[in-house]
Amino acid sequence: MKRLSLTAWILIALVAGVAFGTALPGPAKELGILGTIFLRLIKSIIAPLLFATLVVGIAGTGSVKTMGRIGGKAILYFEIVTTIALFVGLGAANLVQPGLGIELTKGAAPAVDRSATSLAQILEHTFPTSIIDSMARGDVLQIVVFTFLFGTACAAIGIKARPMVDFCESLAQVMFKFTNYVMLFAPFGVFGAMAATIGEHGLKVLFNLGKLVLTLYAAEAFFVVVVFGSVVAIVRIPARRFIHYVKEPYLIAFSTASSEAALPRALENMEKFGVPKHIVSFVLPTGYSFNLDGSTLYLSLAAMFVAEAAGVHLPFGTQIIMMLTLMLTSKGVAGVPRASLVILAGTLGSFNLPIEGIAVILGVDTLMDMARTSVNLLGNCLATAVVARWEGVKLPEHGLEPVEAEALAS
Repeated sequence: MKRLSLTAWILIALVAGVAFGTALPGPAKELGILGTIFLRLIKSIIAPLLFATLVVGIAGTGSVKTMGRIGGKAILYFEIVTTIALFVGLGAANLVQPGLGIELTKGAAPAVDRSATSLAQILEHTFPTSIIDSMARGDVLQIVVFTFLFGTACAAIGIKARPMVDFCESLAQVMFKFTNYVMLFAPFGVFGAMAATIGEHGLKVLFNLGKLVLTLYAAEAFFVVVVFGSVVAIVRIPARRFIHYVKEPYLIAFSTASSEAALPRALENMEKFGVPKHIVSFVLPTGYSFNLDGSTLYLSLAAMFVAEAAGVHLPFGTQIIMMLTLMLTSKGVAGVPRASLVILAGTLGSFNLPIEGIAVILGVDTLMDMARTSVNLLGNCLATAVVARWEGVKLPEHGLEPVEAEALAS
């Protein structure tokens, strides 16, 4: 009998968690600890893994100019794709109009911190005052900024930095092995997280505000198939191999609603796919702040949903301005808890829309978070492959065995 893969076990755990939460909601609520343990283990990996892989990647190129070129291409791609995502969300909202017929309950607005949404505060949040503090808080963007400068310094001084680069290379290998050990616990974590969610909210979480949820899932599916599919075809990325290497981190992101939980495995798998280490280690974590395709699509849909529920008609010109606002304010807040709700609250306030609409969305936010988080992860994995092809890297089209990514760089 063929041995089941980890991906299969995660999928089984996902279904089993839903079934257990439905049958035994009381005990299921207590199983949330399994999901919490898994996420804490994963978060303990992220800071040392990002630091090690990015330093090795930048120092390995030996060229600050090369990294600047890669960064420019990545940002350009991020902006194009996230803009398309905003248009897709806006189109879905106008086509389906999921907010019509819902009456907002006036009252106390939910406590959502909007302090991190101004441009000045976003820029300030980008730069760390202490890398130790940034690592302790798991602030991916600040870690990337510090490590990029650190790796650049290592590349600039050359041979004298070799001991540090060797240390980081060893650290990266240790952390990948550490990740493999933690992933053995993934099915239990997924089972506990799903069981606790269903046990707490019941199956109604799958049906409450169903029109909004179905609209989001349909829009995200359209975006993945049409937009990502077009990118794969245009850039000539081997689709079958790409799906093979992203399906596991995708399932982890979907079932835990956490991009961080899928990051270590995504870094490892994209290297196996054939993307050079210096591209993976820079583009993937940077995309966590600048390439949130699923979240930006959700934001435009959710903002229009609140407007429709409040009976506020937004002219097309206002909708475009709102999209431009979302495009700017959704950058660089990945370290903020429930970042999408933070940005949504700020946008609603800017356009005089009732923030009470967030209270309506909160009922199904967990379910929608699963969709937008997994699409974010998928989009960032695709971005690494796109930038690699843009840099002239030939990605292998056949075979599913791990490959040495660095050897494939042109």
